[in-house]
Amino acid sequence: MDVNSFYNDRISEDIVKALDGLGYEIPTEVQARVIPSALEKRDLIVKAQTGSGKTAAYAIPICELIEWLENKPQALILTPTRELAVQVKENFINIGRFKRIKATAIYGGHPFSIEKGELKQKTHVVVGTPGRVMDHIKKGTLPLNKINCLVIDEADRMLDMGFVEQVETIMEELPKERMTMLFSATMSDEVKDISSKYMEGPVNIDVSEDDIMTSDINHFLYMTKEEDKFKLLIDVTIIENPDSCIIFCSTKERVDIVCDYLNDLSYPCIKIHGGMEQPERLSAMKRFKRGEYRYLIATDVAARGIDIEDISLVINLDIPLDEENYVHRTGRTGRAGQKGKAISFVVPTQAKYLHDIEELIGFEIQERTVPAEEEVSVQKPAFNKKINRKPQIKKMKSDRLNKGIMKLRFNGGKKKKLRATNFVGVISNLEGVKPEDIGIITIQDTLTYIEILNGKGPLVLEAMKSTKICGKLLKVTEAVERF
Repeated sequence: MDVNSFYNDRISEDIVKALDGLGYEIPTEVQARVIPSALEKRDLIVKAQTGSGKTAAYAIPICELIEWLENKPQALILTPTRELAVQVKENFINIGRFKRIKATAIYGGHPFSIEKGELKQKTHVVVGTPGRVMDHIKKGTLPLNKINCLVIDEADRMLDMGFVEQVETIMEELPKERMTMLFSATMSDEVKDISSKYMEGPVNIDVSEDDIMTSDINHFLYMTKEEDKFKLLIDVTIIENPDSCIIFCSTKERVDIVCDYLNDLSYPCIKIHGGMEQPERLSAMKRFKRGEYRYLIATDVAARGIDIEDISLVINLDIPLDEENYVHRTGRTGRAGQKGKAISFVVPTQAKYLHDIEELIGFEIQERTVPAEEEVSVQKPAFNKKINRKPQIKKMKSDRLNKGIMKLRFNGGKKKKLRATNFVGVISNLEGVKPEDIGIITIQDTLTYIEILNGKGPLVLEAMKSTKICGKLLKVTEAVERF
């Protein structure tokens, strides 16, 4: 494909329109190399770091190849974490917005009954964690016979987490005639074994940098005692005065303690770890992305595969014991050509772990002297000014795309024997409305949600207050998103 543009005769107008709305202009290297082969339905093994644009690299061709009229899932995306599953689902919905691609995320911690209900409806793409995908396969709630594309995302992480048997079992259950795409930051023996067993003549694409660390990140460390870490944390945040910062801790208990400590000092901070309920975790991530909070305190659950822009500083309050996690933690900053900084606190007994990290990244991390009290005092006024400033809410990539979209909520669904065709027939006959103005329709037992595109939402909302569907006048309101 043209490496300078998504505009070509192989990608349809509906997909290009969504990409334009999302601000995609020039394909990244992984996108330029993956999309043409994926459109030819070739098996692919892709070695690429997080932050390289790999989700769009597989989502764009999959959305292009989806047959909209087919009600059963045609693509299955396996991800190692719940947060990544939700993020990938949102990417599919956004990229496939004008083609009306329906994507569903299934993962532990989410009500099984809700997922079962969604999978009963038209679903083009399913994104899930291996354990929950297996649950649905065993219970017969995830139809597999129409799946012609499998993506294994963050394959190395998936296998590190012990999902290898589940991944292989899932692959055995899927139709043999399918395209398989495997994305991984590293190529371990287990990853190679899976590719050799389940892929046919795969195209190998390596867009990983020779230098594993981006030059856009400056790395520093402070040698300190464990009991001095909290004071050092305060001093460092005052001196650095970041616009947006992730503080990584080794355990969820540590995250709770640090978040409480910083909240008591009036830091605008929020936390995320595996011990939190899933809706709370998703809400925390979304609010941090939007800039409601300047600091995110996290375990490694936020270290991989989570796309957060404009992180200016990453602090490892506890250095990771696995050197690869250092790469993924610090990779949250210095993204998309922007400059970033990573600072680690190291106690003398952790010298071995520091050595392993430096061996992996290929250079020594520069040591800094602990900040002097005078330096902290000089920087304190500027820090206080920024920390007391009202947060500036960031616009997300999808905001521009969604600007002309309104989701309507009708108080009638399956129990009133309503079907998507009933709504499409009535709404598309309204004056000033065309079939292409109707987006994704989700019909539940007692409610129906319909996306109205192209700025026609207010018109449809007003008209449907007095327009019957199948002889029934349904209450209709604008749907409110809840987190």
